[in-house]
Amino acid sequence: MCVSAGSGPCADPAAGVDVAGVDLSESGIALARRTHPGVGFEVASVTDNLTSLFERRFDAVTSLEVVEHLYDPRAYVAALFDVLEPGGTVIMTTPYHGYLTNPALAAAGQLDDHFTVLWDGGHIKFWLRRTLSVLLTEAGFEDVRFRGGGRLPWLWKSMILSARKPA
Repeated sequence: MCVSAGSGPCADPAAGVDVAGVDLSESGIALARRTHPGVGFEVASVTDNLTSLFERRFDAVTSLEVVEHLYDPRAYVAALFDVLEPGGTVIMTTPYHGYLTNPALAAAGQLDDHFTVLWDGGHIKFWLRRTLSVLLTEAGFEDVRFRGGGRLPWLWKSMILSARKPA
């Protein structure tokens, strides 16, 4: 089973995969329901009690480009932890902000564009590998793993983390 937080991909329920999804966007959920009828898509916050919403737990959760938009990331990872079966896996992505990225952006004259405060509803938190790992381990996750994606090593565009709920 898999629950997709945000705009993550959905599997075909006919293939034996039980999929559900949440998003705050009513129009996004309406589009997902039209595109994938039979999948349980709900308008909800990723910090809601997802276990009660779906009346079950899942083996895996994908959350793509969500955590950087949240005011309360601890409530978010607590909700992800709760909706997972023991031994379940969370896979999440967020823009990569490493120690070399910001000087490279500044040298290229892109720092103001990247960190603009004029983007309504944009990124409100900027994560490093260490801080996102701390967030997940504080919530009880273990075996936190990291990969970079896009662009050059250590200047990646995104970081991909996976972690496991203890069995």
